[in-house]
Amino acid sequence: MLEKFLNIFRIPDLRKRVLFTLGILAVYRLGSHIPTPGVNTTQLALLFSQQSGSALGLMDLFGGGNLRRMTVFALGIMPYITASIIFQLLTVVYEPLARIQKEGELGRRKITQWTRYMTIVLGLLQSIGIAAILTKQGLVLHPGPWFVFMTVLTLTTGTGFIMWLGEQITDRGIGNGMSLLIFAGIVAGLPRGVAELYSKVQTNAWGSFTIIAVALLLVGMIAVVGFIVFVERSERRIPIQSARRIVGRRMMGGQSSHLPLKVNSGGVMPVIFASSILSAPMLFSQVEWVQQNRFLQPIVQALQPGYPWYELLYILGIIFFAYFYISIVMKPDDIADNFRKSGSFIPGIRPGKRTSDFINDILTRITLVGALYLIVISLVPTFLISGIRFDKVWLIGRLFESLPTWTTHGLNVNFYFGGTSLLIVVGVAMDTVNQIESQLIMRHYDGFSPRSGRIRGRKTW
Repeated sequence: MLEKFLNIFRIPDLRKRVLFTLGILAVYRLGSHIPTPGVNTTQLALLFSQQSGSALGLMDLFGGGNLRRMTVFALGIMPYITASIIFQLLTVVYEPLARIQKEGELGRRKITQWTRYMTIVLGLLQSIGIAAILTKQGLVLHPGPWFVFMTVLTLTTGTGFIMWLGEQITDRGIGNGMSLLIFAGIVAGLPRGVAELYSKVQTNAWGSFTIIAVALLLVGMIAVVGFIVFVERSERRIPIQSARRIVGRRMMGGQSSHLPLKVNSGGVMPVIFASSILSAPMLFSQVEWVQQNRFLQPIVQALQPGYPWYELLYILGIIFFAYFYISIVMKPDDIADNFRKSGSFIPGIRPGKRTSDFINDILTRITLVGALYLIVISLVPTFLISGIRFDKVWLIGRLFESLPTWTTHGLNVNFYFGGTSLLIVVGVAMDTVNQIESQLIMRHYDGFSPRSGRIRGRKTW
């Protein structure tokens, strides 16, 4: 394995890409320690420690702890993700934008540029909201218009810079830039999560159940990681037969192959998209007049993580974005048309419309399985760690009041041990390793997995 790892640095282009990616991640982590001027970071950290299992804790997870420290990168990449969701949805429902997307590389550049503008606008609006919330909560050293201006300028500029860092990784590095930035933020917070878990063991936070709970938690994490790796590598293979044809005096074609369809083609994107959409009510709930409004306050309270309505919308969001993402990356009509042009076909299925419908039916079924897998990974650890407040459900809430407290309030463990964070870390790590492995195999080097190997050259006799 060490020899395979050293192969990365023997290829000049791959070595430059890996080192460039590591350098960008180092810059991102460096910026995560530059505080926003005028904020009382001590009181802010105390607030987050008191609400680690709330909406603020979930938002701080995706920000890599930047929101907790109110650094220049406090907004993270959430504005960019939200802008991407908006334009991807518009390409489906707005025909002029769909035509621009079909223009190829030129159309993609236009939409990317508009996504950048939308990111800045969303960052501007969110930074204004954060400045107002900090002022209302008394977390500002010198409140006033100058603080609002500096906060808006700092956070918006930080959002634009993060967007640029992610695009640089995607274009000139290895892996998906935005996913790697989220990955880096979560991994950087793992030591703090381990330290908090260790402190709970020392203080015997859960009484006689503490040691058993920690052991079950560690075993569960290992099981979840193994389950994630198994499903992420699972695929449905559709057999493909190429037609025979005579070229000159040679018989060409007639070979069998397969079309691999991954069970979870969307990866972690449906989870990130659903979390990004549901983060809007979290910020909205921090506004003072919303908290005092008799009509809005129960609604935003029900849309907090751990509450049944939030989890229900989270499930529906994951299912929606799983199908939405697969509809963008996989188009059965284009696949069937490419089969027809290359003279290939699926045994027992007529070319054309029948082939397209057959592939679409398979995608529909396996995407549902992938969405259910994402739901299980995201919700089961959440139920065990932070609990689901079924006791707040109207009419049936009393039935859950007699259950143990950990079923509705969880074990109060940090979000870093949740299913969402593990899914993102493992999924992004696997995707990055697969890209590095493909680069190695393309250059005739051994890959990381046992099945991959050096491509043999032609023997000389």
